[in-house]
Amino acid sequence: MIAGAMKKNLKLAFLSIHSSPFSQPGAGDTGGMSIYIRELSRQLVMLGCTADIFTRCQDSQLPETEIISPGLRLINIQAGKPETMDKLLTYSHAPDVACRIANYCRQYNLHYDIIFSHYWISGICGLYLHSWWQIPHFIMFHTLGAVKNAIGIGEDEPDLRIAEEKLLVRECDRIIASTHKERHFLSLYYDVQPEKVSIVPCGVNMDIFKPVAKNAARNAVGIDNPEDRVVIFVGRIERLKGIEQLIRAIALLKNDHLRLLIIGEDGNRQGEVERLKSISVNLGVADQASFPGLIDHGKLPLYYNAADVCILPSYYESFGLVPLEALACGTPVVAAPVGDLQNIIIQGKTGYVVPDNRPESLAAKIAEIISRPDFWAGRQAFIRKSVLSYNWRNIAGSLLKIFNDATAHFPVYT
Repeated sequence: MIAGAMKKNLKLAFLSIHSSPFSQPGAGDTGGMSIYIRELSRQLVMLGCTADIFTRCQDSQLPETEIISPGLRLINIQAGKPETMDKLLTYSHAPDVACRIANYCRQYNLHYDIIFSHYWISGICGLYLHSWWQIPHFIMFHTLGAVKNAIGIGEDEPDLRIAEEKLLVRECDRIIASTHKERHFLSLYYDVQPEKVSIVPCGVNMDIFKPVAKNAARNAVGIDNPEDRVVIFVGRIERLKGIEQLIRAIALLKNDHLRLLIIGEDGNRQGEVERLKSISVNLGVADQASFPGLIDHGKLPLYYNAADVCILPSYYESFGLVPLEALACGTPVVAAPVGDLQNIIIQGKTGYVVPDNRPESLAAKIAEIISRPDFWAGRQAFIRKSVLSYNWRNIAGSLLKIFNDATAHFPVYT
């Protein structure tokens, strides 16, 4: 049969090969992409779809198939040793992973309407499956290698990645981008025609990320002094996140009652936490900057609510999930002009987007917010309301319409 534009009950195959969406966000290669897949797949299932998420197994103790909820499964594909490995090494397993996914589906007589690949390594698997199954192949890159190299912060992305991304943008059926800026980058660096890109923003779980009484939140995270002003960063600890710039901003403010919480673990570059600690010592703010490490995602709302301001000093973000989480909690945000934050943050009302991530730029707006705690506390409900439209159900609904439109042009076997 040929699916109509409003076909329901789509069967979706998500590919997240190098990282399991159900690993702890903020560790290693696990971050915003995992949150995106986890939350989006749940909402798509609630809208009537069924979804299987395929990932390369990294732990021999995991079952092959895990039921996450009715209609949603995580499938751990055995390819190579079941251990954590550098994501670039995962690339060499991509053909094997694709074959094993196809074998799994053949064994259980599974058919899908859409392949949705996440990150370029998953996209390579998706290309194989697309050629075998003859169904639409969607891809979301989350970050782009050419853009990271153009920024020039941290290690260069290999030529292999850039070449494969150029192949993927030609061969996939549709690219999902979270911002107009990303669509521009796809055109600039990969010669992608704009009509091949659908823009669907990322979302936030409004049931988890919501306001909590500040005193209760501070007590819960161990902030005892009511005079302290708390600045928070959440994310992978890597140079591209611009954390050094934030530490230098704190040093410029020379405020003994200012506390900086840097939440997360080393990303691909091991030793980054120690480097940042050394910088804080040299700048005389070691007593103000703390590194709580990785915090369970469900406990992050306490930290956002305990904070006076959340900072995103990154050099590059594909979207900016952390600021969205903070805003949903009613906490103002100061951010560099990355991702879609210039369209999310209402200047002077829910926070500030600064011209760049220089310490001076960050320090000026941090000072402006912490000097008016009562003003910002009174705006908590307004700040949250400003991002209500980014709830995951809305995001899933937008994407489902795009999926339905795509399947109208492909044979769907039921």
